[in-house]
Amino acid sequence: MFKKILFATTASPTCDHAAKVAFDLANKYGSQLTLFHVYGIPTRGFSAMSTDIRTGEQDSFDADYTEWVKDEIKNTYAVQLEKTRNCTIETRVGVPHTEILRFARKEDVDLIVMGAHTREEEIGAMRFRNIVGSTMQRVAKAARAPVLIVSRPCANCFWYFSNIVFGADFSKASQSAFAFALWVAKEIGCKLYLFHSLDMSRIAAGKVEGQEQIETRIEASRKRIEEVYGSKMGGFDNYEIEIWEGIPYVEILKYSREKKADLIVMAHHTREVDPEEAVLGSTVEQVVLRAASPVASVNHPDKVVDAA
Repeated sequence: MFKKILFATTASPTCDHAAKVAFDLANKYGSQLTLFHVYGIPTRGFSAMSTDIRTGEQDSFDADYTEWVKDEIKNTYAVQLEKTRNCTIETRVGVPHTEILRFARKEDVDLIVMGAHTREEEIGAMRFRNIVGSTMQRVAKAARAPVLIVSRPCANCFWYFSNIVFGADFSKASQSAFAFALWVAKEIGCKLYLFHSLDMSRIAAGKVEGQEQIETRIEASRKRIEEVYGSKMGGFDNYEIEIWEGIPYVEILKYSREKKADLIVMAHHTREVDPEEAVLGSTVEQVVLRAASPVASVNHPDKVVDAA
């Protein structure tokens, strides 16, 4: 299913949950798994000194230091590596998102797995979140392959995956997200839920809609989902359509919990802008930080079209 999986890791506890999903997916589908770690940024030009991303300290990145970093990664994931056949470790010095994207394109990976930090009570947690968060946003914005973001223990995941929720927003990017969700659902024969939330958070004060107006909008959205997405099912009938009203990220989280979703698929922005210029949408970001299941951010059709 996924021939090549890239697990971008900081080799720290911030990526533990993502590591479990990455290794489990690779083992289930017999994928080639690459553990990819960017451990420093050159201090200037072609200097042999780098600033360690985690500690902020300066180190030389000669062959010995590189081997030490790889050994540290091997120790961190020793248990998982014993059970994984096709796995390699790659390290780079540079700007994290740039190196991740460069490697993913060069190796033509099918899926990028990353973590998103949420544990603010830990020492240095804000620093780790800034690192992982900004890298995650930049990778999600420009990656040609789907990006699977895991921020919490995968409480509902049972043998990857059984129930998929697709967050429909009718944007251009959502076409790629839908194609990915449908492809995964077809490949493994699981249930696909097409969900849309009417955004009630932007209603101007004093202009609250009546229930009749809301019901009319819900019916219109249902017809639009059937036209935009339902017409592309290609004989796949194991799906449901649901429209709720409220704050989008709150509603998609509630719906995903109700359906015991073990994967949420969304476009990483909702505006009709060039994907390269878009930023990680606030709805996706809020879902990523709160979801009990992994969230797949899909922006480009490249790998989706290849897979289909």
